[in-house]
Amino acid sequence: MTTLSLRLPESLHARLRELARREGVSINQFITLAVAEKTSALLVEEVLNARARRGDRTRFESALSQVAESPPPPWDKLPPARRRGSRHGNPKR
Repeated sequence: MTTLSLRLPESLHARLRELARREGVSINQFITLAVAEKTSALLVEEVLNARARRGDRTRFESALSQVAESPPPPWDKLPPARRRGSRHGNPKR
């Protein structure tokens, strides 16, 4: 394991201390988890970008054209509040 010396503004350290206390972990563990989460997010972004570069719009549209047009089964429908344009869900963009 590696030791890392880190300088933080007092205000950030106080917030960190409180959040770690609320989570029931040490500050070291809290920081380790935060770094692991950020690292994971960045690596996933790299993978998704690489996959997107391999994408082909023509092949996608060809595959999509083979899907039968039918309404979704009841178990796969969004609740009314989550449908596009609903006043309680996400607005249309």
